[in-house]
Amino acid sequence: MGGDPTTFGNLNPPDQVLQAVRDSIELLKSRSYGPGKGHQDVREAVAEYCSHQGPVTPDDVILCSGCSHAIEMAVTVLADAGQNILVPRPGFLIYRTLSEGLGIEIKYYNLLPDQQWIVDLEDLENQIDDKTAAIVIINPSNPCGSVYSKEHLTEILDVASRNCVPIIADEIYEHMVFSGNEYHAISSLSTDVPVLSCGGITKRFLVPGWRMGWVIIHDRQKIFEKEVREGLNNMTTRILGPSTLVQRALPAILQLTPQSFFDEVLLFLESQAKLAYEALRRIPGLRPVMPQGAMYMMIQIKMSLFPQFKSELQFVERLMSEQSVFCLPGKVNIK
Repeated sequence: MGGDPTTFGNLNPPDQVLQAVRDSIELLKSRSYGPGKGHQDVREAVAEYCSHQGPVTPDDVILCSGCSHAIEMAVTVLADAGQNILVPRPGFLIYRTLSEGLGIEIKYYNLLPDQQWIVDLEDLENQIDDKTAAIVIINPSNPCGSVYSKEHLTEILDVASRNCVPIIADEIYEHMVFSGNEYHAISSLSTDVPVLSCGGITKRFLVPGWRMGWVIIHDRQKIFEKEVREGLNNMTTRILGPSTLVQRALPAILQLTPQSFFDEVLLFLESQAKLAYEALRRIPGLRPVMPQGAMYMMIQIKMSLFPQFKSELQFVERLMSEQSVFCLPGKVNIK
């Protein structure tokens, strides 16, 4: 399953979500431009929905055209050309795409496959230099499916605090965790490290095409008080704000979607992940890592057992051409 949970038509939003947009269509105010950062009442609804992240006010919320737009805003505001941001390896490719166009360098820190893809803290700290503008933390992980414990998130915050580096928290898969695991927003654990949390309704509500996301500013020590807040506000004018049609539906979407819907989707995802894991682990030459959440599974290919292929890229290309199974090569070395 890829990043679009709606591809095969077997996962659909509940009627409460669909009805919210039907109702929005009838509103005159859903057809007009809105404030660049989003309507006040909508930001209030997001602030309430995201209260698990720590103290959040409507002024801390900036609505965006999907989580990808939120990520772009966070990277653009925090880093200048010539600086670098630290991104997990394996990680989400959009960070490289966005940064290269802005003259921002990407530096990678390793995740540990034999420890459920937690951050290699020593490697993370070694990558930090005087040009590091931010650390990207993807939790739950795309593409590893890992969910970090409270203790591990605290360790990451300790590294950021010692080096005075802010965090971009990519949390589009928040709450999408399998049984036996617990999600914690890294911002809820931070006392001094400022965090820009990027999220939205794409994954959890199964509506990626509606392009509704947000950046939430967490800044207990007021380090972002002037330049970063002003920068984010100024950047909202570039697209004249996100869709007002979906904005007007958003409070109802966030408030009326039943917990039973989320439970059923998670149960389905976890059952599919277990099914795939059990099948793949029996195939010689493949070693899957059972995900703890999200919609992804990383699989090690023992290339020595496939001498006809020169690289993992050739392997996944043949998989696609012969079996119509699409995989993204991980480009991660696992000893």
